[in-house]
Amino acid sequence: MTNPWKKDFPILHQQVNGHPLVYLDSGATSQKPYPVIEAMSQYYEGYNSNVHRGVHTLGTKATDGFEGAREKIRKFINAKSVQEIIYTRGTTTAINLVASSYARMNLQPGDEIITTVAEHHSNFIPWQQAAKATGATFKFFPLEADGTLDLAKVAEMITPQTKMIAIHHLSNVMGTVQPIKELAQMIHEVGGVISVDGAQAAPHMRVDVQDLDVDFYQFSGHKMMGPTGIGVLYGKKALLEQMEPIEFGGEMIDFVDLYDSTWKELPWKFEGGTPIIAGAIGLGAAIDYLESVGMDTIEEHDRRLATYAAEQMSQVEGLTIYGPKSERTGLVTFNLGDVHPHDVATVLDAEGIAVRAGHHCCQPLMRWLKASSTARASFYLYNDESDIDALVKGLKKTKEYFGHVFR
Repeated sequence: MTNPWKKDFPILHQQVNGHPLVYLDSGATSQKPYPVIEAMSQYYEGYNSNVHRGVHTLGTKATDGFEGAREKIRKFINAKSVQEIIYTRGTTTAINLVASSYARMNLQPGDEIITTVAEHHSNFIPWQQAAKATGATFKFFPLEADGTLDLAKVAEMITPQTKMIAIHHLSNVMGTVQPIKELAQMIHEVGGVISVDGAQAAPHMRVDVQDLDVDFYQFSGHKMMGPTGIGVLYGKKALLEQMEPIEFGGEMIDFVDLYDSTWKELPWKFEGGTPIIAGAIGLGAAIDYLESVGMDTIEEHDRRLATYAAEQMSQVEGLTIYGPKSERTGLVTFNLGDVHPHDVATVLDAEGIAVRAGHHCCQPLMRWLKASSTARASFYLYNDESDIDALVKGLKKTKEYFGHVFR
């Protein structure tokens, strides 16, 4: 079946090492469709200007595009207000903002932050360091063998001392979707808050922050067909109003005196300096594209591909797949016998197939898996079954090339 969306992505219409490009690294960054590229080009060519401060025509048009994108983001995740949508440089910056402002203001010795060993370093180290800075205890929910959570075991760990849960929505290694709504309910029952790393989830499934009842949610533009350098922090308005900014300068101030200053209202008090204008406009265009396809369509497509990939790859003798056998989305992480993942990725690249190899910024999880590193194939809307078939063929060729490892 012909993929109806692939034609919209110019980078995919090329050959790599003499083979048609098969891009299976969307978990690291997604490719960009024409409408996103054109929206950013139009900004730079037609109305490049700073926002908010000027009253001239270009400045007004830039401000409309910049703030219009914020409204698109609000609708995309169903936030109550644009005041709850903070522009950041990416998911990492958004998580650090919560950890450095909210957590350090509200935690003290005896309090607990609970996470998992499956977190990306960007959702692990900020909380590790917040615990160190405040004297809070850093704890970990136990994972089942397939990377999922047993909610009964989770419930046993959450106590009145648990002030924060910090967890991924969709694992960048296991492809596991975590029960965020249930976790939010559990932590709210003891008066705590939940912060969710949505970097992998927001591109692949419908996210409704009000239905999930999350307190904070972070994601990046570049993983959802938008540009690099732009991300989003969603936070409940009441919590954001309590928090202090961690970057100071132009744009975020209200009044500056010699010995004291006051901040603008939300969302701008967290957006010091010239903002990421082109990035926001590009992210707005990406959301338009995603919505034109439909997030339900995208989720069904990505789940189907992940299931098909796991089924086909499992037929390669000697290949180990990590994560749940079902209910995975967007990716398959694997090892091929004793062949180093970098060698697997190198042979696949010679066939024009791009996959990721390494620890995927998840060293604690690699130790839990008893693997120094793994290879990962991650999919998106522009992939189809023919890409999976090419991957399986490439893996068989890799196995033949390193045949001595399997004897």
